[in-house]
Amino acid sequence: MKIKKYIFASFILINIVGWYIYGFMTQESLRVDFFGLEIATMPIALWVAVVMGVLFLASLLHMIYYSFKNSLTSRRYAKDFDHIVDAVVDAYLAKEPKTQEYKMPRYKLLGSVIANSKVFPKSFKLDVDDKRVLEVLEVLEKIANGEVVELKRYSLPISNDLVIQNERNRYKKGELSAEVVLANPNRYDASLAKEVFVDFVKKAPLDQILKYKNYLTKDALFEFLPRINGNEETLIVENATLINFIKDLSLSRDEYIAMSRVLSKSMLPEQRMKLFETLSNEKESVADAYIYTLFDLEMVSMAKEILANTKEGEYAKFKMFVALKDCNKHFNIDHLI
Repeated sequence: MKIKKYIFASFILINIVGWYIYGFMTQESLRVDFFGLEIATMPIALWVAVVMGVLFLASLLHMIYYSFKNSLTSRRYAKDFDHIVDAVVDAYLAKEPKTQEYKMPRYKLLGSVIANSKVFPKSFKLDVDDKRVLEVLEVLEKIANGEVVELKRYSLPISNDLVIQNERNRYKKGELSAEVVLANPNRYDASLAKEVFVDFVKKAPLDQILKYKNYLTKDALFEFLPRINGNEETLIVENATLINFIKDLSLSRDEYIAMSRVLSKSMLPEQRMKLFETLSNEKESVADAYIYTLFDLEMVSMAKEILANTKEGEYAKFKMFVALKDCNKHFNIDHLI
């Protein structure tokens, strides 16, 4: 019951009881003494009303106390709920969570779980009435659909997944160039720079490609290689430059062979053979690619000489190829590698 209604109802009840006692039960007066001292002499009906009034005041104070206490608890719940919504928004944004102080243990547990989670909605159309959540869901939906949105208000770092995808969308729409991304490492995440570098190496001049070589990936390398002495977007690249360009890539034996296979279409045979000879002297993992290159260039005697100095069981496929050639069996080296 609300306090105002309680006061009004109590006032009516006290008056009705007092009137009933005075009008229908007794109109006598009662004298009250305290340690021999007369306190007051009043009609019995009035004394009843006074006692009821005291009980009313006591109950009113009781109600006010617990109402105030419940109000404080409600405020704590409201603040904690607000913190929970903030935590959900941060989780949607894959953002570092704020340090929140929860008053209620249950909310503290839930908040801690959410703050240490990344959340992506299955549906962007949720039946919620919180404006912050709805705005973030709208942002997520637009980015997922390839649109570009403004994210500055969320103060997200450049390494944030949403920021990266948003800039990727901008790049795909032509609103952002590869060179701008590569030239501004403080504004764009390195993972995005590596992605755009794959496109950059397809047409950029050699000096610009070398300038941003720290973004080189295997994908970018295999887009770059066909341009060496190629028919389109031709580049003239010396072996020393190419070796320095790829030195930080961890290529496997098969990837070095694939590299030689790509270069076979455009690089001069002498340059290609020298390239893999130099690389094989620096890295043992390039030996397969060097032997492959020799066979591919029909330098069989040189390949046999190298294989003759290897242990039994090593380079088995190449030795099989030599045996087939010795038996006048003509196979392409690519059929065995």
